[in-house]
Amino acid sequence: MPLISIESNATPEHAAEKLCARFSSAVSTMLGKPESYVLVSYRHNPHMMFAGNNEPLAYLELKSLGLPEDDCALFAEKLCALCDEQLGVAAQRVYIEFKNGERHLWGWNNGTFA
Repeated sequence: MPLISIESNATPEHAAEKLCARFSSAVSTMLGKPESYVLVSYRHNPHMMFAGNNEPLAYLELKSLGLPEDDCALFAEKLCALCDEQLGVAAQRVYIEFKNGERHLWGWNNGTFA
């Protein structure tokens, strides 16, 4: 159950739906999981500041069961490229938090993944 949450003070170049679709496809490919399990959350927040200014920035969280932690640097590169492409946010203005979820702590469809 991958979840990619995107919060940014930048407005997507295209509709938010296109941004979400792009991230959904990318996360599915990166993690090798069916896109039918990928959840994308995008939130525009104009009240964000990084490094003392409010130039375009983004904060992402990528959570997944069985997240391959050795690949996080590669994932960061790909996610930063998407932030630049979709939001106009440079890589040095992006923070990404990676979380490897525990199966018994993820609920779905009246149960958990345990």
